[in-house]
Amino acid sequence: MSEAEGAGRARAAVARLSEAVGERRRRLGTAMGEARRQRRLLLLVVCVALLLDNMLYMVIVPIIPDYIAAMRGGGSAAGPSAPAGGNESGSGGGNRSLLPARYPPAAGGNEDVQIGVLFASKAILQLLVNPLSGTLIDRVGYEVPLLAGLAVMFLSTSTFAFAENYATLFAARSLQGLGSAFADTAGIALIADRYAEEPARSRALGTALACISFGSLAAPPFGGVLYEFAGKRVPFLVLACVCLLDGLLLLALAPPCATGARANMPVGTPIHRLMIDPYIAVVAGALATCNIPLAFLEPTIANWMKDSMGASEWEVGLTWLPAFFPHVLGVYVTVRLAAAYPHLQWFYGALGMAIIGASSCLVPACRNFGQVIIPLCGICFGIALVDTALLPTLAFLVDVRHVSVYGSVYAIADISYSVAYALGPIVAGQIVHTMGFAQLNLGMGLANVLYAPVLLFLKNVCQMKPSHSERNILLEEGPKGLYDTIKMEECKGMGKSLRPAGEMEENSMDSYRRDLTGVSEEDSSDYEYS
Repeated sequence: MSEAEGAGRARAAVARLSEAVGERRRRLGTAMGEARRQRRLLLLVVCVALLLDNMLYMVIVPIIPDYIAAMRGGGSAAGPSAPAGGNESGSGGGNRSLLPARYPPAAGGNEDVQIGVLFASKAILQLLVNPLSGTLIDRVGYEVPLLAGLAVMFLSTSTFAFAENYATLFAARSLQGLGSAFADTAGIALIADRYAEEPARSRALGTALACISFGSLAAPPFGGVLYEFAGKRVPFLVLACVCLLDGLLLLALAPPCATGARANMPVGTPIHRLMIDPYIAVVAGALATCNIPLAFLEPTIANWMKDSMGASEWEVGLTWLPAFFPHVLGVYVTVRLAAAYPHLQWFYGALGMAIIGASSCLVPACRNFGQVIIPLCGICFGIALVDTALLPTLAFLVDVRHVSVYGSVYAIADISYSVAYALGPIVAGQIVHTMGFAQLNLGMGLANVLYAPVLLFLKNVCQMKPSHSERNILLEEGPKGLYDTIKMEECKGMGKSLRPAGEMEENSMDSYRRDLTGVSEEDSSDYEYS
C-alpha cells in the first residue's frame, strides 16, 4: 500500500506541476498578445503625434503670402491678415483686418525672406533643443518625453488659435519647436525600441513616415478650406483636441509612474560620440540633403506659382496634396524591397536622392498647375525612398556599433531635418531674391545628385556584426520578470525566420544589453540584417 500511495502522490504531483506549467504558458501567451497589442497602440500614438506636428507646421502654406501682403498693405490685402507664424489668421470673412496694425512693417519688400524667417522659427528652436532632448530621452525612457512633447504641442496649438499679435504668434511657433524636439525624437525612438526585429521595424517606421507625409501634404488644403469657410481658430482647435486625446491615450498605455521598463534599459551612448561615427554622419547628411528641396520650396513656391502661372489659392494649396500618394508608394516599395534585399538599403537611398535631384531641376520648367505636380511628386517619392531606407539603418548602426538605446541617434536624425527646415527657408528666400527661383532649384538638384554616391560608404553596413554575443549573457542569467520572459519567447518564435537556428535576436531584450562590455570579442554572434 505504501508503494501505491507513493505512486499516487507522485502522479498527483506531476498532474499539479503539469497544470501549473500549462497555466503559466496560458498566462504567458495572453501577456504576449497584450504586449503586441500595446506596441501597436503605442505606434498609433506616435503616428498621431507626428501627424499633428507636421499638420501644424504646414497648415499655413496656402495663406502665408496673403498674410504678408496684408501686413505690408496695412490690412487691405485680399487675403486674411494671418500672423506670420502660421495659419492663425482670420477667417475668410470678417477677420481679414484683425491683426495688421500690430505687426512690424515689411523690410525691404522681400516677401520670400520674411516667409523664410517665419517658417524657420520653429525649426531653429527644435535644432537647439534636440541635443538635450536626445540625452534626456536616453536617461528617462521614451514615454515621458513623448507625453511632455504632446503637452507642449497642445499648448502651442491652443496659443495659435487665440493669438492676436505678432509676439504671441512667434512664441507659439517656437513653442511648437520645443514640443517637436521631444515628441518627434521620443516617438521615433520608441518605435525603434518596441519593434526591435526586422522587417517589423522598417514597416513600423514606414507607417510613421506615411503619417508625416500625410500631415505635411494634407495640411495646406485642410487649413485653406477651414481658414476660408470656418475662421482662423477652427483648424487649430481641431488639432488641439486631437493632440489632447492622443496624450490621454498615451497616459493610459504608459503611465509616468510605471518605472519598471526604464529600470531594464541600459545606459545609452552619448550623443557627441554618435555624431562622430562616420556611418551615422553619412546617414545624417543624406537626411538633411534630401529634405532641402522640400524645405526650400515650401516658403517660395506659392509666390512663384502666382507670379509665373497666375495660380489661385486653391491651386497653391492643392499642389502638395497629390504628392502624398507617391510618398506612400515610395514607403511601401522601400519596405518591400528592404525585406527582400536588405543589403541594398544604401542603394535605395542613393536612388531616392538621384530622383530628388532630377525632379528639383524640372520644377522651374513647369508652366501650369498640372505640370508642377509631376516634379513635386518625384521629390516626395525620392524622400520616401531615402527616409524609409536610412531611418532603420540608424537603429541598426546603434545596435551593432554602440548601445541599443535610440534617443540620441534619432535626435541626430531630427537635427538633420531641422537644419534643412531652419536654414533652408531663410537661405531659399535670399537666393530667390538675389539669383532667382530657377537657380535655387538647380542648386538643390545638383546637391542631391552629388551626395548620392556618398551612400556607397554604407554598402557593407549590413555585414557588420555586433561587438558581443547576447546569447552568452542569456546563458549566464535568466529573464527577470514577465516582460523579459515575454521578450525572450517572442524572439524564440521569430528567430527561426530571422536568424540561423539556435541564435537569439540581437535586439531581443533590453535588460541584457547593460553588461555587453564584459563579454569577449571572440563570442561575436552572426547578426543578420534581415
